[in-house]
Amino acid sequence: MPAWIAIALAAVAGALTAVQSRINGQLAARIGDPFTAAAISFGSGLLILVVVLVFWKPGRAGLANVATELGAGRVRWWMLLGGAAGAWFVVTQGLSAGVIGVALFTVSIVAGQTIGGVVFDLVGLGPAGRRPLTATRAIGAVLALGAVTWTLSSEIGGAAPVLLVLLPFTAGFGSAWQQAVNGRVRVAAASALTSTLVNFLVGTTVLVAVMVVHSSVVGWPTSLPAEAWLYLGGAIGCVFIALQAVVVRVIGVLVLALAGVAGQLTAALALDLLVPVGDQGVDLATIGGAALALVAVIIASTRWGRRRHAAQPGEPGASVDAGS
Repeated sequence: MPAWIAIALAAVAGALTAVQSRINGQLAARIGDPFTAAAISFGSGLLILVVVLVFWKPGRAGLANVATELGAGRVRWWMLLGGAAGAWFVVTQGLSAGVIGVALFTVSIVAGQTIGGVVFDLVGLGPAGRRPLTATRAIGAVLALGAVTWTLSSEIGGAAPVLLVLLPFTAGFGSAWQQAVNGRVRVAAASALTSTLVNFLVGTTVLVAVMVVHSSVVGWPTSLPAEAWLYLGGAIGCVFIALQAVVVRVIGVLVLALAGVAGQLTAALALDLLVPVGDQGVDLATIGGAALALVAVIIASTRWGRRRHAAQPGEPGASVDAGS
């Protein structure tokens, strides 16, 4: 897959993440319980994937492939736990997104994804192996963190609780880890459906356990909203997690995270500007931070260095691009 297509798909996945954040945030607000909302979102996604698996033979074969790779030690058991980070991501959507707005929530996610992308690329956790911190990636990461700082500057001491602004940071870092290990599972399974199913199975298990404990203490929700669109979060999650698992091998964890930021911020700003939640508006700092983050994506995705020509008939073998 060409890198530019992988980057475009990563941006689409990011936009879907922002849409899911709005839906899950609204579902949590209507139910009054972010843990039940998160379990519904993940559980519905798992149900969809199980139905698809029944009719998709390569997905079933992928489960056998993963079992084989586990037995051979080429895939570690903890690489199957990406869904736990996804579960925390969805919980923070219910806790924060409905209060602080999707745009601010998304910009805070950026910081965690950026730092996580740098760390996990350096240690080689993703399926593409170790990726050096080149000049473009370093500049892009610094600009992304600057975008978050700019955006948060208007919130310190403001109406948005600082804790609810910082929670998405932890979810963003976990999301970068999730993308890396899900990519590993996808390669082992030779099926994006299989890796997505494993992700949702783990996440649903964690969230159902948390929901049962939480509801046993504070009580179960008394009713569920009737609007069908509030239950689309799981289906959307199936799509963007599968996309991330496919493209992470091509572009690495950091560029995947930053390209996803472009889609997330664009969609998040559009949602908060066109369909705001309550009186939560979008201030200049949020818009400026989003624009700076988009610049970070462009720089981090750029290759610097000479591109040597491809081999012609009779010449030595073709060389690869220099740069990131």
